Amino acid sequence: MVSTVLAVTLSVTILHLTTGVSFVTPDPEAPPTASPGPHPLGELIHAALLSKEYLGHAPVDTGTTTNPTQAVPQLGQTEPAATVMLPGVLTTALTSLPAASQSGAGKTVTSTTEEETTTTLITTTTITTVHMPVQCNASLSGMEGIVESPDPLSSSPYSPLECTYSITVYPGYGVEIQVKKVNLSKDESLTILGYGGTGPELLANETLMSEGQVIRSSTNQVQIYYRSLRQTDHGMFSLHYQAFLLSCSFPLSPEGGGVTVTDIHPGGQAHFHCDPGFQVRGHEVATCLNMTQPHWSSPEPRCVAVSCGGWIRNATVGRIFSPPPPSASNHSNGNLSCHWLLEAREGHRLHLHFERVALDEDDDKLIVRSGNNSVAPLIFDSDLDDVPERGIVSEGSILYLELMADSSSIPLLLALRYEAFDGEHCYEPYLPHGNFSSSDITFPLGTTVTFSCSTGFVMEQGSGVIECVDPSDPHWNESEPVCKALCGGELTDPSSTVLSPDWPQSYSKGQDCVWQIHGNEEKRIELDIQILNIRHNDILTIFDGHDLMSHVIGQYLGSRERFQVVSGGSEVTIQFQSDPDDSSFILSQGFLIHYREVEPNDTCPALPQIEFGWISSSHSSPVRGSVLTYQCQPGYDISGSDIITCQWDLSWSNSPPTCIKVQQCPDPGEVVNGARSVRPESGFAVGTVVRFSCNQGYQLEGPGQISCHGRDTGTPKWSDRSPKCVCKSLPWVFVCVC
Repeated sequence: MVSTVLAVTLSVTILHLTTGVSFVTPDPEAPPTASPGPHPLGELIHAALLSKEYLGHAPVDTGTTTNPTQAVPQLGQTEPAATVMLPGVLTTALTSLPAASQSGAGKTVTSTTEEETTTTLITTTTITTVHMPVQCNASLSGMEGIVESPDPLSSSPYSPLECTYSITVYPGYGVEIQVKKVNLSKDESLTILGYGGTGPELLANETLMSEGQVIRSSTNQVQIYYRSLRQTDHGMFSLHYQAFLLSCSFPLSPEGGGVTVTDIHPGGQAHFHCDPGFQVRGHEVATCLNMTQPHWSSPEPRCVAVSCGGWIRNATVGRIFSPPPPSASNHSNGNLSCHWLLEAREGHRLHLHFERVALDEDDDKLIVRSGNNSVAPLIFDSDLDDVPERGIVSEGSILYLELMADSSSIPLLLALRYEAFDGEHCYEPYLPHGNFSSSDITFPLGTTVTFSCSTGFVMEQGSGVIECVDPSDPHWNESEPVCKALCGGELTDPSSTVLSPDWPQSYSKGQDCVWQIHGNEEKRIELDIQILNIRHNDILTIFDGHDLMSHVIGQYLGSRERFQVVSGGSEVTIQFQSDPDDSSFILSQGFLIHYREVEPNDTCPALPQIEFGWISSSHSSPVRGSVLTYQCQPGYDISGSDIITCQWDLSWSNSPPTCIKVQQCPDPGEVVNGARSVRPESGFAVGTVVRFSCNQGYQLEGPGQISCHGRDTGTPKWSDRSPKCVCKSLPWVFVCVC
């Protein structure tokens, strides 16, 4: 975008042409003719314009002439006389033309001189176009604006063109950038980075930019970097930005509780609560703060068990979870014993559903009785019975539960859900890792319920639709289905979840599971490994393709913090193998992987230029497999790996090296048949002096000492070459004395 300013320069030139002049000899003793005083510049210009025809106006002079651009002044009138003219400046002076010159006493009388003067007025108008180039560097703070490529006239032909545009909007707002135009060459780069978070965030670069694309930041600060190595013919780009309201991420519900959110935008609040028998550990209320990057004022709290066991009166719906660690639970002599008494209202019954059960077969035991004490009729014994998929229904309104465990192996994966119901209704169904819809939320006779599983789970056993039947004893005609995390499968959704087998239960030994993810051919697959906690004898492998023969882009064991992996194509294969002969088998959490389709970005992140050195690349852009080779200027040594590779996971194999100035000379070497002394003795730093001496019978050929000198450019060097020790020769013989 070029701004143009028109500058108009007016030049007026007045030429006096004098004809018919009679020259006389002036009297040297005559008094000088007085000249008129100075006149204001405005009057001079006004007089000049009035005396001539200018820009179509009739002349005001009464003289006659055959040329409309000329005028003859009357004798005796004041006439403007021309002086030296400069372009764009009008300068005039006034003189008087007397009719005759009078003589003094005893002097010769001077005759009258008549002059015919022709004055020409020449007007010149100069129009100058001044280009105001678009700024190459700018700081923008408006809520909307445009960033455009700099004008070619603003660039320097002697160095690369580098421009930085900073955009800062109000805290709590982000920057939305729409690409209006982009046309760059391979010698130009355009990078958009977000600032204000934990670190710079790459939002886009020229390799992925296309007209119409919309780019959003997660903070209120964005910087746009443009760089061109071309001296002429720079590319063009035009970006329109506007502010938009940011929000906090939706908070996670604590296990054994829930969360209610008023608003996820700044000022909104999240209220956390826990189920009966649990209490909030942490802040119950969090506020979305209006910051550079909005976030909650406190992390999500936890719901922890109040005690080991208890009496729950008028039970309706709730959960019983594993007790807290031994230090906070009721135990003695190294053993844990917890007792719960669930008591519903008279005329109601209780349904107990087993959400999670992972007990040690030797040390842990769970017992459920239909009554209010430890001798009531036994319904379930974990040592004798398998976990019932449909749960347990009490005969009356009371259930008694007892958990016994060794304190060294607290059953961390125990969760039981209870609900009360009367004799005219069925109990409320429950589907772990799924949802259901019902024709009547009170579940009377005739109610139908339809089930569906959450992402990453597949429905097994039971039926997808059940009905409350039998007026004499209302119950469901089918058991609730089970949503299970399977060992492998084919996934074609644009986004979904991959879970370890039996998640959230611990996976078993001897598993060999394969998941194949098929995406859109024009997309890539981003894997967000949110939880990875497997045993060190088990392996999770990610292949960049549709089978196990594809390229491996990641192989993991043990535990790792959350991380991401991006495929090179539109298909990914995940394989999980657990050791079948693991003698030290322990319960393990497993893994949870979310995946989604993303736009292709097949390049490693851009790296900065190396100071005091240069980079040569095997490819024009840092694609997978490209190799960067680093070299240093003379006088500098490379520190680090001089070759790094863009790996398949789009990360560099090493950090970039640095160039460190060399501060010492190379070893000058030992002298044969002689000796040397070095001062100081350690190394050959700048300033070191080496003295040489020869053995008996030899003499030096060369300097007796050399010193190490530093240089502004290049490596330090010795003041001279190292000498040699040669045989002494006697003048009367041709044999060396050695």
